[in-house]
Amino acid sequence: MVREIRFYKTASGRCPVREFLDSLNGRQAQKVTWVLSLIEDLDTVPAKYFKKLVNTDDIWEARVNVGRDTFRFLAFFDGPTVVVLASGFSKKSQKTPKKLIALAEQRKRDYFHRRNP
Repeated sequence: MVREIRFYKTASGRCPVREFLDSLNGRQAQKVTWVLSLIEDLDTVPAKYFKKLVNTDDIWEARVNVGRDTFRFLAFFDGPTVVVLASGFSKKSQKTPKKLIALAEQRKRDYFHRRNP
């Protein structure tokens, strides 16, 4: 099964994930691209790269480690094969901040609301 990754866009057309990716250096962006291609291409993505977060509204987390830097992307599915990246951030602690999970859940609601008015 091949997945397609899309980036969430706000109603005004902003793309928070693209803005975050633009802030990364070349090596970081290269590793992020590699992990996202694993998510698109592998039938079973290792949990170290992509896993469902418990106690959320079906939010998934993509994980990218580049040297000492850790980046996370929160995502949700639109059907069985489309993964929508809602946000990207630099990870500083073990736990994903609740406010970032809440933001991803809000963007998921917004995405489906605007897709299916």
